[in-house]
Amino acid sequence: MNFHSIHDIRDHLRALGANALHEQRVLRLWTQAKPQNSGRRPLASFMPTAVREALPALSEAFAALATLREQHPAQDGSARLLVGLQDGQTVESVLLPRDGLCVSSQVGCAVGCVFCMTGREGLIRQVGSAEIVAQVALARTLRPVKKVVFMGMGEPSHNLDAVMDAIDLLGTVGNIGHKNLVFSTVGDARVFERLPQGRVKPALALSLHTTRADLRAQLLPRAPRFDPQDLVDAGEVYARATGYPIQYQWTLIEGVNDSAEEIEGIVRLLKGKYALMNMIPYNAVPDLPYARPSWERAADIARTLHQRGVLTKLRQSAGQDVDGGCGQLRARDVQRVQPVKMFMSGSKPQATRHSP
Repeated sequence: MNFHSIHDIRDHLRALGANALHEQRVLRLWTQAKPQNSGRRPLASFMPTAVREALPALSEAFAALATLREQHPAQDGSARLLVGLQDGQTVESVLLPRDGLCVSSQVGCAVGCVFCMTGREGLIRQVGSAEIVAQVALARTLRPVKKVVFMGMGEPSHNLDAVMDAIDLLGTVGNIGHKNLVFSTVGDARVFERLPQGRVKPALALSLHTTRADLRAQLLPRAPRFDPQDLVDAGEVYARATGYPIQYQWTLIEGVNDSAEEIEGIVRLLKGKYALMNMIPYNAVPDLPYARPSWERAADIARTLHQRGVLTKLRQSAGQDVDGGCGQLRARDVQRVQPVKMFMSGSKPQATRHSP
């Protein structure tokens, strides 16, 4: 069995004779990282024989969807995970303090944010909805997970169907509160159309990074050309409709978006809005010409915004002490693997490039 999507799993179960309640039970136990034979009632009393006999193989197939390749604990209580997929590709998940998890929705990314390792070689492939959920199931074998943030490798809006299917499952049988499912995006018109239609409506995080349209186009070269004002306006509509404040993400880069002009722009855009500004000092990436501002400078900016009416939280980027910027674990893994493959094929080693 080689599942890619949640629909693949449902189709397989139905072919075995499972009804909707049987499907729900299998999916619930999987998403919550519980054994398929757990429960008070004997399986034979309610589960079709073919489904019951397939459970050991199903459990193996679920476990193979996402396997732990590396784990890098950090001093802040987070842990960066390098996760192997069935085709040999890898993605990253991050165990966050206070029972959170950041998951990946793509291998690589097409947005090409200039300060991000993940986007350096573009999109490699989409991550299936079953593979997304499998990252949660894997993490739950390590520690409790009560919040899932779609903020790892990839742009969720570019894999919208799979991400929405994963959100629906996690917000129902996965036992995660809807406002604790956070869809993070650079901004895409399809997001504002689709998210309100879902049975599970996640919280929304919008990557802002600057209040200047020209600078945003430079920092996020292949993102939709949303003017920051238009992005905030669309976010405000969703926030009021769902009752969850929009989380605006701001990667704070020294000398790029930490000026007095940007502070004024943030106040202009967000004061009075149903919003929270998450300000995250840049997590340094080798070979990229961007620097992390001092904590004192970042704290001063956050304090100024808060005093001027913008609710602001200054956050540490998880895993800073283990060089855990998103994409770095995968990049190091690919660098290790590529010379081995070249050696085995008889080719002379060449300088390897960072992958997303």
